[in-house]
Amino acid sequence: MWASDITYLKLDVGYVYLVAIMDLYSRKVLSWQISQSMNADFCIEALKEAMGIYGVPAIFNSDQGSQFTSYGFIKVLKDAGVEISMDSQGRWRDNIYVERFWRTLKYEDIYLKTYESLRELKLGLSQYFRFYNSNRYHQSLDYRTPDEMYESFRKEVKQAAA
Repeated sequence: MWASDITYLKLDVGYVYLVAIMDLYSRKVLSWQISQSMNADFCIEALKEAMGIYGVPAIFNSDQGSQFTSYGFIKVLKDAGVEISMDSQGRWRDNIYVERFWRTLKYEDIYLKTYESLRELKLGLSQYFRFYNSNRYHQSLDYRTPDEMYESFRKEVKQAAA
């Protein structure tokens, strides 16, 4: 099961919007994109990137934001045969894993650094996501990294299929 959400980040030039696609079992951030507008295109791009690299999830969860309910976003999921799960309005707890990730990202990276440009932000986020997936241990994952959890799950799936 994958989940997604959008958060905003403030730069000197204004706000930008960040979407992330996360595997809920491993907490691995599969893909992300930044946009200066709230249209659906950057969300669709992140979804296609994640599916191109990691395959197709059984279930995809998001809130009912206009980006996730857009024709283009829904079409990508339906065409791939993905079951769509959307949170009820005002139910932030339904997507708690991504919400907690936003908090972690902001406190461990965004608030500690002063990103002045979009280019600088993209570079910094690339480094943070690499660290988060590969080097940051999670208590809830028995002190393993998201990459370790994701790979162990993939091995279990392959062994079960054999």
